[in-house]
Amino acid sequence: MAATAKPEIATFRTRMDKAVAALKEEFSSLRTGRANAGLLEPVMVEAYGSTVPLNTVGAISAPEPRMLSVSVWDKSMVTPVEKAIRAAGLGLNPINDGMTVRVPIPPLTEERRREYVKLAGKYAEQQKIAVRNVRRDGNDELKKAEKDGVISQDEQKRLNDEVQKATDEAIKRIDEALKAKEQEIMQV
Repeated sequence: MAATAKPEIATFRTRMDKAVAALKEEFSSLRTGRANAGLLEPVMVEAYGSTVPLNTVGAISAPEPRMLSVSVWDKSMVTPVEKAIRAAGLGLNPINDGMTVRVPIPPLTEERRREYVKLAGKYAEQQKIAVRNVRRDGNDELKKAEKDGVISQDEQKRLNDEVQKATDEAIKRIDEALKAKEQEIMQV
């Protein structure tokens, strides 16, 4: 049987940081009533015989607070880009300008804002679960290392406390990100 290596707390912190980063990435795709290029990232376009992400056929920008603009590089792709944005189920109605597709961002209704806040809460809870799973993995690894004689019982206790501290910090950052996103969504 292979000897167990001494567990590194930094590895667990890194995994927790990735969960927080993933949450912020998910939040960028939530509409807030303001134009955000991340809103169009999930859009896939039929181009050149395959399905590709929108950002591979044009540059996405937010020239105004309530307008997105997609500068398409190949004129033949303007109509497929327009169709893809319509079909993406984002509730957006793009306008074709020849080489550019303009996407006005309609203001959100109160009901829609509440739905987005709920969705943001769901995303946050998923990442909290991911962080807790990292904590569980860390604690299991520490128990195994102690059982295999790689670390002492005192060291296991100390490292478990560090893992818990890292977990608390990650969950606090998730809660702060959620609170900020909720405020951003609910702003009129």
